[in-house]
Amino acid sequence: MVEAASGLSASVLLLNRLYMAVRVISARRAFTLLYRDQAEVVSVDEGAYLAYDFADWVEVSQAKARFEPEKYDWIRTVRFQIAVPKIVRMLGYDKVPQSTVKLNRRNLFARDGNRCQYCGKRFPTTDLSLDHIVPRSQGGTNSWENIVCACIRCNVKKGGRTPEQAHMKLIQRPVRPRRSPVLTIKLSDSKYASWKQFLDFAYWNVELR
Repeated sequence: MVEAASGLSASVLLLNRLYMAVRVISARRAFTLLYRDQAEVVSVDEGAYLAYDFADWVEVSQAKARFEPEKYDWIRTVRFQIAVPKIVRMLGYDKVPQSTVKLNRRNLFARDGNRCQYCGKRFPTTDLSLDHIVPRSQGGTNSWENIVCACIRCNVKKGGRTPEQAHMKLIQRPVRPRRSPVLTIKLSDSKYASWKQFLDFAYWNVELR
């Protein structure tokens, strides 16, 4: 098989058997589930849900390649090309999704938009660090409300002090997000518009892996 690396790393929304979103997975994982008949493609077409197994989706992909190729990421093999589905549904899994947003580097960078919370400038992830507003040496906690993105220069300037002690000011007060910050970024892309109807942030959040 000839694989398109970017296509295999594309994001796919995983639903449980009851059509509740569970997490976001890679296209590689989604195709593994489809090929093993553990999941089906869910396609949203003008408000209607259409379900396809792997073989049917290969056929449908040929039509999509002709009429709307720009709407999908693609995987090309020696014999055919197949569209990366936006949504897949597990056929034998009905557990309720996790209801909290994980406190991790990925979600913190996404919440702050890769912006240093002291100087306000945006940086690539490699040039950002995480800063405890109240240093742990002064009793600060590992929490959404006490950790922010900081560029290396600002982090060094602040050192082991609070912003007040270092005569620095936060550009905004950090808060615990109600939904996955990374997912919020995904939903701003029209490519993932079909995800929205499966997501109810008032009750639960999607875990990204």
